[in-house]
Amino acid sequence: MSDIVIKTKALRKSFGAKNKTVTAVEGVDLQVAAGEIFGFLGPNGAGKTTTLRMLTTLLSIDGGQAEVAGYDVRKKPAEVRKHVGYVSQLGGADDEATGLEDLLLQGQLYGMSRDAARTRASQLIVALQLREFADRKIGTYSGGQKRRLNVASGIMHKPTVLFLDEPTTGLDPQNRANLWEQVRKLRDEGTTIFLTTHYLEEADALSDRLAIMDNGKIVAEGTPHELKAQISGDAVTIKPKPNKLPLESISKYVASQPFVRKSRIEDGAIRLYVDDGAKALPMIFALLDDKKISLDTVAVSQPSLDDVFLMQTGRSLRDTSNGGIH
Repeated sequence: MSDIVIKTKALRKSFGAKNKTVTAVEGVDLQVAAGEIFGFLGPNGAGKTTTLRMLTTLLSIDGGQAEVAGYDVRKKPAEVRKHVGYVSQLGGADDEATGLEDLLLQGQLYGMSRDAARTRASQLIVALQLREFADRKIGTYSGGQKRRLNVASGIMHKPTVLFLDEPTTGLDPQNRANLWEQVRKLRDEGTTIFLTTHYLEEADALSDRLAIMDNGKIVAEGTPHELKAQISGDAVTIKPKPNKLPLESISKYVASQPFVRKSRIEDGAIRLYVDDGAKALPMIFALLDDKKISLDTVAVSQPSLDDVFLMQTGRSLRDTSNGGIH
């Protein structure tokens, strides 16, 4: 692995809640290499944002160690802040300012001269495709335009590491794809990206490496390919047409066969894990035909990151609730 720019050991954080202590981050060990996009995947409430806020000095560390860009987060927080950019879920730009004004302010806050800030802002307006609206008030921006401006603000001072907290939440598919492209460009230009997300496809598509977090702990870590390779075989997804048998009964019936390792119900369909999808399909069709069950759709695919999360936690990431500490 190349130079390490983020390193944590036994990182911990707890909060008081309703006369009890809730552990949000419990013994997290991480290493992020220079020049990579590191995805931090997990459900809302897993502890992702809490971890990120400790690494960016916005939250105190209760226990363990953290080092960012070569500086101890506890001992030298001011140095850490000089070397990181942070884009929160909510942004933070003044709606009454223009995009250009916001960028210039960010530059000056980091000690840049007015001329240097204007030069850098002009570069980012082109790079992140802000030119059409940079002179408009931020309050008139669409969600995608605001997120691109937020990213530009986060890298005005050319940080070593850019922290992005759920950067595409609320964006439509086109704006999400556009932001993905911009994040890849930043990585290609040498910026290390630490990205928290609860979107499976985002973590899979963007991350050079990723960690999956649940209930304050890291449950898996590696490249997307390495993690999915932990689950051998294929996934067969079948969606029965409406009939007298409930979906749960159909799932139990098919899952009881020796060639099915595991099954679960997802979005009105049954997902079956088998050693060989091509060999399993004829047997699945025969079983369903015997019960006079017709199918709307059937698909064979490789395991997904959600399958990895299921293997590690016993439940689907898609089904996890939205509450709790982030």
